[in-house]
Amino acid sequence: MTSGKKLVILDRDGVINVDSDAFIKSPDEWIAIPGSLEAIARLNHAGYRVAVASNQSGIGRGLFDMATLNAMHLKMHRAAAAVGARIDAVFFCPHTAEDQCECRKPKPGLLQMIIDRFEIDPSATPVVGDALRDLQAGAALGFRPHLVLTGKGKKTLAAGGLPEGTKVHDDLKAFVLSFLADQNE
Repeated sequence: MTSGKKLVILDRDGVINVDSDAFIKSPDEWIAIPGSLEAIARLNHAGYRVAVASNQSGIGRGLFDMATLNAMHLKMHRAAAAVGARIDAVFFCPHTAEDQCECRKPKPGLLQMIIDRFEIDPSATPVVGDALRDLQAGAALGFRPHLVLTGKGKKTLAAGGLPEGTKVHDDLKAFVLSFLADQNE
């Protein structure tokens, strides 16, 4: 595998930033989980690109618009850059569950777009999420599922039913340390 094909896919809310049951609806509500952006920087420095795959049904629900989502992502990119991290791409689904689209996780459409864009091998690529739907979308295409216990992660773990082979980590930093140690073995 060439260095350009090394990729890690992250969910956004609950993995990179603090999540809310009331949705993250503005840049002011987008707050990085301590250590998450530095963890992304570690991945970048180890030669990994990072893509985000995120359900953003707040758009479909009318809670915020594309300009607001773009402003949230600009804040995320700037905060990442401030600690030496880079997020190469953000893929999102703006639909609600009622829309029955193919891109809303747990369906694998967003992840298929990432495969196509980055020309990656799913079996060599981790997908990191805090919700069962993140892991199910990844497992459907043969990605390696990783659950973090931030965001909805503790509830997800307690509910059970995780895809086979799911690894569990306290947070994104713990995932990165474990993942990079495994790659160096």
